[in-house]
Amino acid sequence: MFNRDRWREILEVLTSNVGRTLLTSFGVSWGIFILIVLLAAGKGLENGIRKDFGDIATNTMFMWTRSTTKAFEGLPKGRSFEFKISDVQAIWDNVPNLRFVSPRNQLGGFRGGGNVVRGIRTGAYNIYGDYPEIINQDPMTVTSGRFINVNDINEKRKVAIIGQGVKNDLYEKGEDPLGTYIKIQGVNFMVIGTYKKNSNDGDGEEAQKEIFVPFTSFSQAFNRGEEVGWMAITAKDESSISILKEDIVNLMRKRHKVHPEDNRAIGYFDLYEQYNRVESLFGALKAVAYIVGIMVLLSGIIGVSNIMLIVVKERTKEIGIRRALGEQPWSIKKQILMESIFLTVISGMVGIIFGSLVIYGINSLLDSVGPVDMFLSPSVSVGVVGGAMFILTISGLLAGFIPANSAIRVRPIEALRTE
Repeated sequence: MFNRDRWREILEVLTSNVGRTLLTSFGVSWGIFILIVLLAAGKGLENGIRKDFGDIATNTMFMWTRSTTKAFEGLPKGRSFEFKISDVQAIWDNVPNLRFVSPRNQLGGFRGGGNVVRGIRTGAYNIYGDYPEIINQDPMTVTSGRFINVNDINEKRKVAIIGQGVKNDLYEKGEDPLGTYIKIQGVNFMVIGTYKKNSNDGDGEEAQKEIFVPFTSFSQAFNRGEEVGWMAITAKDESSISILKEDIVNLMRKRHKVHPEDNRAIGYFDLYEQYNRVESLFGALKAVAYIVGIMVLLSGIIGVSNIMLIVVKERTKEIGIRRALGEQPWSIKKQILMESIFLTVISGMVGIIFGSLVIYGINSLLDSVGPVDMFLSPSVSVGVVGGAMFILTISGLLAGFIPANSAIRVRPIEALRTE
């Protein structure tokens, strides 16, 4: 391994026909380049989709009511109904392994316009009536002041937490909103905090244009009584909300006299199920990247093996002379194997370098033009690069194995007669 003459011989062999060596090494370099770029592209897509999920608790379902489609217990089909605050306690009492059950009410968005006024400035935003635990299900960073607490709920305080986008719309630059009042559909609420959410658009304001107020004060101010617009339900980590949701939905059907086979009356969105589908997609994309990259790499390795066979054929007389002078077969075999491994590893390193430069260039471009939907920070882990180098080393060994065996089978007398 550390024999200077052996390495000099390796370099002489590989540089004796530079064009052939470059073409052979290109196959290996291209294979590892394709593997790295495909894995980085898959990771960029994964990062972008995960960013869309944000920090929201993925083991969560959202549940709301719709009109019935079947008559049941004397009640007609097409009947509308609403969840009640008592349904929340019923879920806690009858369904185990739940972490959070958060009743929610909403103005704005699909529920209609929620006009907000401060002085001469107005805006239309989503206003949510929530309990304090919602911050664990839909995480946000409180940038000033505080979030809703239990006392706000119990005392029905008319307080509000506004997003960064709301602050930018309704307040002067540098103005502190804490302690000021905003008017939500004619009702005054005091601002006690500001927040910021992670967004796929970086600091885009659209993700920040929401206002949170205590559920109880929302119900009182906007005449919702005991009604609950929808619920966010999160299971404990050791349980799956996808398994528990059937019990939850059946319980709500029973409490609101909905036909057991009426699958439309209660709507729900299983975030955990959707997240698992995305995870499966990531796994499939990664598998495809590995398969395509390794197949391209394999074609390059086969090229190395073929070239090494040609090299051995060209050096038949030289090998015969070395055998006649007493060189051991293992020494000749080791020489061929080292040449194969050296060519393969160096070619692979070139592919890794160019792949890294391409990834660096893409990340620099994304930094300059801003985030792209569903694609963010493509990268490849050091472990993958290390694994690729290990595969290259083994591949180089295998590529040189057949030529090396061919070399030691050369008979000295026949080799010396070769022209």
